[in-house]
Amino acid sequence: MMHSLRASCAVAALFLAVLTHGGPTATPSDHASIFADLTAAELRAVRDFLRGRPELGLTERSGDTLEHNTLFLVELLPPNKRAALRHLDGGGPAPQRRARAVVFFGAQAEPNVTEFSVGPLPRPRSYRPLRFQGGRAVPFSARPVTQREYELLHRALAAATEPLYPLLRDTTGFWFHNCTRRCLTFSDIAPRGLQPGERRTWFVLQRFVEGHYLHPVGMELLLDHRDLDPRRWAVRSVWYNGRYFSGPQELAALYERGAVAVARLPDLADPLFSSYVPRGPTPAGSDAHGAKVCEPRGRRYRLHGNRLQYGGWSVAFRLRSSAGLQLFDVRFGGERVAYELSVQDAIAFYGGDTPAAMQTKYVDAGWGMGSVTFELAPGIDCPATAAFVDVHHMYDSAGPRRFPRALCVFELPTAVPLRRHFDSDFRGGFHFYAGLEGTALVLRTTSTVYNYDYIWDVLLYPNGVLEAKVHATGFIHATFHTARGRRYGSRVHSHVLGNVHTHLVHYKVDLDVAGTANSFETMDVSFENISNPWSPGARVVQPRLRRERIRTERRAALPMGAALPRYLLFSNTRRRNRWGHARSYRIQHQSHAGSVLPRGWKEEKGVSWSRYHLAVTRHRDSEACSSSIYNQNDPWEPAVNFESFIRNNESIEDQDLVAWVTVGFLHVPHSEDVPNTATPGNSVGFFLRPFNFFDEDPSVSLRSAVIVRPRGPSPAQPEVQRWTPDPPGPCAAPPPFSYNGTNWAV
Repeated sequence: MMHSLRASCAVAALFLAVLTHGGPTATPSDHASIFADLTAAELRAVRDFLRGRPELGLTERSGDTLEHNTLFLVELLPPNKRAALRHLDGGGPAPQRRARAVVFFGAQAEPNVTEFSVGPLPRPRSYRPLRFQGGRAVPFSARPVTQREYELLHRALAAATEPLYPLLRDTTGFWFHNCTRRCLTFSDIAPRGLQPGERRTWFVLQRFVEGHYLHPVGMELLLDHRDLDPRRWAVRSVWYNGRYFSGPQELAALYERGAVAVARLPDLADPLFSSYVPRGPTPAGSDAHGAKVCEPRGRRYRLHGNRLQYGGWSVAFRLRSSAGLQLFDVRFGGERVAYELSVQDAIAFYGGDTPAAMQTKYVDAGWGMGSVTFELAPGIDCPATAAFVDVHHMYDSAGPRRFPRALCVFELPTAVPLRRHFDSDFRGGFHFYAGLEGTALVLRTTSTVYNYDYIWDVLLYPNGVLEAKVHATGFIHATFHTARGRRYGSRVHSHVLGNVHTHLVHYKVDLDVAGTANSFETMDVSFENISNPWSPGARVVQPRLRRERIRTERRAALPMGAALPRYLLFSNTRRRNRWGHARSYRIQHQSHAGSVLPRGWKEEKGVSWSRYHLAVTRHRDSEACSSSIYNQNDPWEPAVNFESFIRNNESIEDQDLVAWVTVGFLHVPHSEDVPNTATPGNSVGFFLRPFNFFDEDPSVSLRSAVIVRPRGPSPAQPEVQRWTPDPPGPCAAPPPFSYNGTNWAV
């Protein structure tokens, strides 16, 4: 009945369904609100409208079967860019608010996944299917795993491992069926098979204690769960302590005969090595709170709904359930720098000696990366002074769910001056000292994708610089240590191997630098060897700028592994600053990313964006996202293949351009990753920096500068110029500002 759809984001064409009933559309009062996430009322309105369409046959998730038509996801469907710009810049009407709805049609002869555009909101009266990238169907086997399917999987594993109860009891002290305090749990691996259409998952069995990710028991099971009737699911293979078995019965029989080499796990100590409970000697001073952020005169930023303003910056933001943080209409000094900056996907590809480890290729959008934005802790995840924002998700749930304090906003002292200079007189005194305090505004959220926690930051600096950054923390993905384990990582506990993996994160940056007619240029230096003009017969070797205007999409796809030009410039060649330079912004990588698979390998097609440090394409609403929630479980024929974005090799001169940025790092786990991976050294990202965009540094307008000059021959009373008062109160309790500047002999 319904047509399956090809991807999760970019709308290529809309086919209007002949389903209408009355209802006006709300008119947003603020431009940013056209990008705001759906409210709880809007989410319920979409759900109720679709449930009221008898031809869809939507039902609640229930029973012991997956043969249902269920509403899986509802989130905002952003307006197309042209309509948004007409509203933002031309005074045109606000685009209608519409929702993206994902339906799993499991109750059909040929189950499928279908996406709909539903609207207008707040009272929807029509829906229409969305088509993407040529309209090829998304296989039902490519859908994300739902909570209901996980419940059925847990039940299947408990039944399958019942014959293994003696082995598990004797060697681990934990088991699956009829357990109370000594239960096993699992981590599941993706992709779920080796070719399209499969849904075969390896499960790593673990003791269910705090930090269970670090407690594998040495057993992994391959369960085939493609059929929508769980009664037909079956374990196809078992791996135990370095050996493969056809199933639980074979392993159980061999154990009973004493024909299996077993791995006996030690009893768990208290406190657990995987817990946060303090242990070991207490460093001096660590039993007291550390330094805190304070706001001596209150907040210097303004937060109105989803509009954030600070130090010349203005951004609209949302937290989409599918992939996470997304900024729109990013402006500095009233001028748009970027139309959109958003997280697209995060991946972690592993290696190992066990079947689960060698199969682990996580594509986190397929696990609801944007929907796992759990509460942030004041004073730890964000300063206690931060402003916190709640969000609503309707992802694999019967209705909207409120996630309290899912985002935070705070001003951060960077503890390094934005700029400074001490002008010495080289006689023990000085001509002047000048400095400007360093601050940034931080917009933060997190994604806890099972074991890993990603901390997503956007930092706004008062000199027109924007930084996008991700910190990786949480538990490592660990497997059972084997004799060959050191080839694939580090042994981090008695039976635990931390497996080698590469993290990559993909961002979309739709730049509008002084307008939408932009060009892309790289710049670096080469050495020239020339005659010395002031010394005949001598030579001079010096650096010289080497510029290259990149004219096509294919040329602008800068491959992973090749040297990246150090300046990546996006310019409006028709708009120039006072000194005759094209107004430009620069992308500056802060990353040491590497390839995750050889180009063209089977699963690599599903993350083809990982081939490039940077790719530049012309903006198309049909290329809104580089990945999909379906790519995880069908990377071989992915719903979204990023390579198709650059295959037509369009001109990128004086066009509306999108930069696709890949950052990441190689992680070889080590013993210091226990209990958790720490954030220092595990952060990557990029900067957007003005390059001849302004006539001078725009932060000269800040009033927090300090200038000190000598007053007469005596250094005791220098002249201090300040444009802000000393901070009051006990928040920071600093002494009054003072400065001497001399270095007389003593």
